[in-house]
Amino acid sequence: MKAFTARRHIALGIVFTFLLAACPFTATAQSRRQQPAPSQQKKNRRDGQPQQQGGNQPNQEPLPPDVVGSPQDEVISVRSTLVNVDAVVYNKKTRQIITGLKRENFAIFEDGVQKEITNFSTPEAPITVALVLEYSKLSDRVGGDMFEPGRYEVLKPAAMFLTQFIQPPNDYASVIAYDSRATPLTDFTNDPNRINTVISLLFRSYPASSEANLFDAMNLVLMGGRGDAVVLDNSKERTAEYAGLASVQGRRKAMILICTGIDTFSKINYGNARKIAQNAGVPIYIIGTGNLFFKKYGDQLPAEDGLLGSTQPGRMTFLQAQNALKTFAKETGGAYFPVTFDGELGGVLSSINALLRNQYSLGYNPGDVRDGKQHKIVVRVDVNGDGQYDDKEFIVNSRQFYNAPKG
Repeated sequence: MKAFTARRHIALGIVFTFLLAACPFTATAQSRRQQPAPSQQKKNRRDGQPQQQGGNQPNQEPLPPDVVGSPQDEVISVRSTLVNVDAVVYNKKTRQIITGLKRENFAIFEDGVQKEITNFSTPEAPITVALVLEYSKLSDRVGGDMFEPGRYEVLKPAAMFLTQFIQPPNDYASVIAYDSRATPLTDFTNDPNRINTVISLLFRSYPASSEANLFDAMNLVLMGGRGDAVVLDNSKERTAEYAGLASVQGRRKAMILICTGIDTFSKINYGNARKIAQNAGVPIYIIGTGNLFFKKYGDQLPAEDGLLGSTQPGRMTFLQAQNALKTFAKETGGAYFPVTFDGELGGVLSSINALLRNQYSLGYNPGDVRDGKQHKIVVRVDVNGDGQYDDKEFIVNSRQFYNAPKG
């Protein structure tokens, strides 16, 4: 197990603090990020940062104040406890997603005890997503051919998906790329042109590192913090504070992660990353690209690390990474999609779009629970409203745990 640095102790402290406002529907937790003035934007721009013709930054609207608050509103009220649970309901046999449900169709149980649903949002409510892309030298070897690097196979459908997914002015998205550290290429924006701009930056740039620190990237995306620009070659400046999905209030939200699942040298370990994901209340939809690598190099993979000059992970590491991705998706109420062939990504992203567009958001107050223990969450559904839960016919995909603070 890797030792925690003092900085990571602080990060984990933030995790448990945000748990007290686990559903940002009504919690008072606020982002510390402030939209920079035009002069600051120019000053903070990294080398290679995309600009529109004429040198002006793309028109990017910040999240409205009721979603991410001002810096002076940083105090979190411990009495404003709310656990957020996003849920998708579908038929067991047909896999058809069920729409048109209302608050009274759902029931939430914590450790077997039913809780009152105090917050409810339908799929028509605004949504905020974070697209997280592995952008390491390994990603260039995942798929691809002699004419173009492997990352193109991911970037092209991802860019098309995200620009079409955003429905201005209510939907927001951010893009984060990571190798040894995570780089927020754009904070939350409702401008599809801004998304295209930052994706184009990844096309023109080259991965700077062979490392892929997934767990640290998840911590940044979910809980917020200060990113780092080393994901882009020849860029060393620190980026601005990133708000994090846990601080987004009053809307549905999700994280879309496209990666192999490999983690090389993160400052936090798998157990910590798993707990952060459980506590954030954000469903994680994952596209696993490890099978693309297996397809190309499967015959060369040893059981342990040491592939191709001892610079790439072995078969066991890939299998462990896939298991970790499955766990993150399942426990947060998201979904895991492994892809093996180049043409699969578009269809998978369409499936994720359907899930996100039919995602209900529920919230409940667990009371002043401060036992430091993990609590089991179960969501049940009564589709036809006859007073009987339809567990045999329908599946509710939702988060499974939250960890209460201690003391």
